[in-house]
Amino acid sequence: MKNPNRELAPGVYRFTVNNELSGLRLDQYLAEAGTGFTRTLARRLIDIGGVHLSARRMRRCSETVTVGDKIEVYVDSLSPDTVPLNQERIIYRDQDLIVLDKPAGMPTQPTPARYKGTVYSELQKLLGDTQRRGRRPSIGMVQRLDQDTSGVMVFSIHPRAHKKMTEHFRGHEIDKTYWALVKGIPDPAEGEFRSQLARRRSTNLMVSVAKGGKQAETRYHLLKSMNGISLVEVDLITGRSHQIRAHFSEAGLPLLGDHAYGGPILLDDVVISRQMLHARALAFSHPVTAEKMLFIAPLPEDFSNVLRSLDVA
Repeated sequence: MKNPNRELAPGVYRFTVNNELSGLRLDQYLAEAGTGFTRTLARRLIDIGGVHLSARRMRRCSETVTVGDKIEVYVDSLSPDTVPLNQERIIYRDQDLIVLDKPAGMPTQPTPARYKGTVYSELQKLLGDTQRRGRRPSIGMVQRLDQDTSGVMVFSIHPRAHKKMTEHFRGHEIDKTYWALVKGIPDPAEGEFRSQLARRRSTNLMVSVAKGGKQAETRYHLLKSMNGISLVEVDLITGRSHQIRAHFSEAGLPLLGDHAYGGPILLDDVVISRQMLHARALAFSHPVTAEKMLFIAPLPEDFSNVLRSLDVA
């Protein structure tokens, strides 16, 4: 008997439908053809958008498969369960912009393994509830946050704002402030990291290289240190993938919970389940009115809990 809770290893599972299983529903086919796939799990993977039929994302369990159909199932390391992005996460909204407080653990944009449960798909749902019937929301995704990074994000939601917001980010006209908890004490207490960052294929992590990377600049200053742990405020001058995580790790100051970059996942008896990185604030000029705007995201509970364990108010 198959275990309905069995976890599949992350990766891509490929199938070609044969005569024997032709005519089955898609969820039924996966349960019959794939070792480790139960019908329940197949339905969940289809629901979040991880199943592709003939190179198209398929969201209908009832779709019938036929001989020769190519099926790809993408499985990531996240739970198939998704968390909705509710109205309480909206910091600000007008006709042109929406500013959100992104929860940790939610991917920013769709991947082959999932569409549902990403910030982009949840934002479509939020906006669709207030749009005219039949009109798809127009969303400009100009900013990215790592899946496990929490905090403030801005999106343009009207075509007249898309281009200007993109120019703001490309021209480094957005002030992006983060708070991070790192192991160790920065010396000096205020400074910057500059390097060229490139992705190392063997680990999929970002590293500083002598040439061939993208210029990355990170400024920081120490807010408080306690028991060999430091709370630092970080200003991103550029916005490269994993920039803060890579720069602090290379400086011998890995982020708490960031096991990929060498950060500790235990602090006394407190388990740190994700990197302690929070997008604290965004400041920019409104793309249409040119009004100066500043948005701050409150610290999430897990970040606050670690601070409390360090006796920091």
